Amino acid sequence: MVCPRLTIPAAGGRNLGPRPMEMLLLGAGGCTSFDVIAILKKSRQAVTDCYVELNAERAETDPKVFTKIHMHFVVSGKNIKPEAVEKAIKLSAEKYCSASIMLGAMAVVTHDFEVIQE
Repeated sequence: MVCPRLTIPAAGGRNLGPRPMEMLLLGAGGCTSFDVIAILKKSRQAVTDCYVELNAERAETDPKVFTKIHMHFVVSGKNIKPEAVEKAIKLSAEKYCSASIMLGAMAVVTHDFEVIQE
């Protein structure tokens, strides 16, 4: 667990680590990336790398929950089929990734992706 005092300058912190809300996003990104890789490998896709870039908006007033989250996946490999990536992301978002599904109960979560052929 990250101590807020280490991250929030107004509380005497020095920006030495992620804030708790950033940790929530990081958890969702890790969870969904793991799913996407596993699903693609089961689909016999030659994945060598996958990461997700996360952007989010929060409510203006307390409790400043996430209102919008966008996940941009970058998948690398040999002869990766874009339709397989799209399906893997959809399965993760709708069935497997508990973290992003939980955040999706409060925020609008959108996805897109790019494939880098090696």
